[in-house]
Amino acid sequence: MHYWVRASSSDFSGTLPQPRSGHTAAPIGKSKVVVFGGLLDKKFLNDIAVYDIENKLWFQPECTGSGSDGQVGPSPRAFHVAVSIDCHMFVFGGRSGSRRLGDFWVLDTDIWQWSELTSFGDLPSPRDFSAASAIGNRKIVMSELSAGMVVGMVKSGCQMLSLEWTELSVTGSPPPPRCGHTATMVEKRLLVYGGRGGGGPIMSDLWALKGLIDEGLYLNVLSILEENETPGWTQLKLPGQTPSPRCGHTVTSGGHYLLLFGGHGTGGWLSRYDIYYNDCIVLDRLSAQWKRLPIGNEPPAARAYHSLSHIGSRYLLFGGFDGKLTYGDIWWLVSEEDPIAKRFIESPPKTLTDNKGMTAANDNTQSAFKESQREDGVIAELQRKLGISVSFSGPGLQIIDESEDKEFIELGSRLIGERVSNSEHDFLNQTIEVLRDHWRKSRPSSIPLKELGPLLRDYQRLITRHHL
Repeated sequence: MHYWVRASSSDFSGTLPQPRSGHTAAPIGKSKVVVFGGLLDKKFLNDIAVYDIENKLWFQPECTGSGSDGQVGPSPRAFHVAVSIDCHMFVFGGRSGSRRLGDFWVLDTDIWQWSELTSFGDLPSPRDFSAASAIGNRKIVMSELSAGMVVGMVKSGCQMLSLEWTELSVTGSPPPPRCGHTATMVEKRLLVYGGRGGGGPIMSDLWALKGLIDEGLYLNVLSILEENETPGWTQLKLPGQTPSPRCGHTVTSGGHYLLLFGGHGTGGWLSRYDIYYNDCIVLDRLSAQWKRLPIGNEPPAARAYHSLSHIGSRYLLFGGFDGKLTYGDIWWLVSEEDPIAKRFIESPPKTLTDNKGMTAANDNTQSAFKESQREDGVIAELQRKLGISVSFSGPGLQIIDESEDKEFIELGSRLIGERVSNSEHDFLNQTIEVLRDHWRKSRPSSIPLKELGPLLRDYQRLITRHHL
């Protein structure tokens, strides 16, 4: 069993990063996590916030450096890629306003110095919403939306860098073009999941790219040398509870698990809303199947374009966006043996002061949380038994209106079909009545599991209004 625990004032010292989405959080060894860039209220950011793991300290370093235009570091941006190798964080591309970026930077985190890398051959074309990963400790691989994969080779160690960009020659049928996907290196394979296709559809396919690690990378480790493989794509169709199609999610490696969290998908061709997720799904590398991660309490609010970092045996969630609000909250995901989980179970912790841009759900008082804890446990128990995500807007089982319940509206829209309404208000009323009438006439055993979340939330709305 795992628990989501909102970070408390005892977890950190220093100045917390401001809310954002579309940022990156690059781990530098096991010593720190470097958060860079992002988007807040239509403002693109280029600040750096560092979490010192050993000292449990957030700080903003004073960086030096110079770029080709004389600037100290990268210009403000979001939806870029950031990859760490040794003590360096490499940043490429992203978006600033309506402009895609194609500049390439490296930050030396030992001396906090930026350098723009301009003299290493042909850089990849400008791009945003792409994905990248480190291969061993010598290469960077980045996906191109329309032209496959490109690789940057780091030729020397931490003190001196030499890079060369090359385009991979890959065998097999490649994945369809996409953006907003993830690319995660697992041993000798790069795993690519999800994303939005060029024509707009959001995907749920999983692909593996082999042949990225050559024999030379094993000279200094205890490993059996294998003959070089030709890079090639393979689509993986794994058993288990496959995640729904999504983009803007995270996939974080931890032990023999890959943990997928959040992201957003579409509500179907009749729906006007995107659906944002807060479910946890793991890809078990030992059994090679998808599994729902058992969660003992309500998760954070659904979101996409957040960051999720693996720190020791814990996961650290920061930021994100749900279509309306930008988040600045910080959460731990921990196992039930973790002291943080015990702290939550015995006495819910006092949360950190909220930053600008937090949702109203994060402003609930501790007394409201305790009053609803018993009801929360009933819903969580039902959620665990059924293996579904019953998502409310936040702690305390806060009631959300029908018009804000995206899954509820989506289901009703599908039932209405081709009916035409004179106004948006009429459409909403038709949607509500049709869906409730559908549930009244249904036998309990005939209701699909995916409808139970909206059904329970609507039941809660009606009961609460009747009580009031």
